[in-house]
Amino acid sequence: MTDSITYLICNTCGTQHATPDRAALPTCFICDDPRQYTPPTGQSFTTLGALRAAGNHSNEFHPILPPTTTSNDATARFTSIVTTPQFAIGQRAILIRTPKGNVLWDCVTYLDDATAQRIETELGGIQAMVISHPHFYSAHLEWAERFGCKVYLAAEDKRWLARRDEARQVFVEGVEARVEGVGGEDTGVRVVKLGGHFPGSLVLLYEGHLFTADTLMMTPAGRGNWGVDALGNPRERPQGMNTFSFMWSIPNMIPLSADEIVRMWGILKNYNFRSAHGLCLGWDIEDENIKARVLESMQIQIRAMGHGQHPFLQEAL
Repeated sequence: MTDSITYLICNTCGTQHATPDRAALPTCFICDDPRQYTPPTGQSFTTLGALRAAGNHSNEFHPILPPTTTSNDATARFTSIVTTPQFAIGQRAILIRTPKGNVLWDCVTYLDDATAQRIETELGGIQAMVISHPHFYSAHLEWAERFGCKVYLAAEDKRWLARRDEARQVFVEGVEARVEGVGGEDTGVRVVKLGGHFPGSLVLLYEGHLFTADTLMMTPAGRGNWGVDALGNPRERPQGMNTFSFMWSIPNMIPLSADEIVRMWGILKNYNFRSAHGLCLGWDIEDENIKARVLESMQIQIRAMGHGQHPFLQEAL
């Protein structure tokens, strides 16, 4: 049986493919899709074994804390896991700690014994995983096998799986799914299928926290701080600033259509949340008005695309 640490991994997107044979895998089908890209240097692959042997990468753990709170990795409810130096896309995984078991939102490709031991001994392990969309499928089965857990994925995006394991992969068919933890108990985590970026693109909700990946792409303006000016004087956030953009392709800057954005809102408006957590380290917003900012961002994008008379511009909470 082939050891999975010899399976080829795309250096651009971080997807682990189910073969060690370079002749059998001349290109990465994830990166050949118009939503992704192959860099000017061309297609290249590595393996998890090679990454570990090189000793250049490690995973860092960063607690996600409310603005006025101090804590540490051992007590934080949410912990970002990021690979340094950056590998492939550079997204973070987020460990969500619940009384019924820990849920890993999204995944990074790199996994070593030090990472696994820290998660198991300090953070309580992983009882379930949820992956937002195919660009972050990465090495999710490597993680699922290491922690003995299941992985929730959108049924619509099965075609993008480079590795399959019916015993581990759970396919979400409907708009919403609950995530099970220890002994099949409900963790309180909800997976919500919004689509858009991919037909099955997911977000995750837990106790008023919305985890967006790039289904809702958090913008620099969204993360900006206008609390004071350069002289220390208080000021308000300027009008017309978006918080999210809604993209079919993020790297190639292809937006979603107005109709698709409206369809996504038709689902998301049924849920309440007071924070949002994006795909990269530090992309966290605590704001009781964050749902209104999602709606405002959708209206800004629809208006900017030339739909100045679109009925959705009259939508309100």
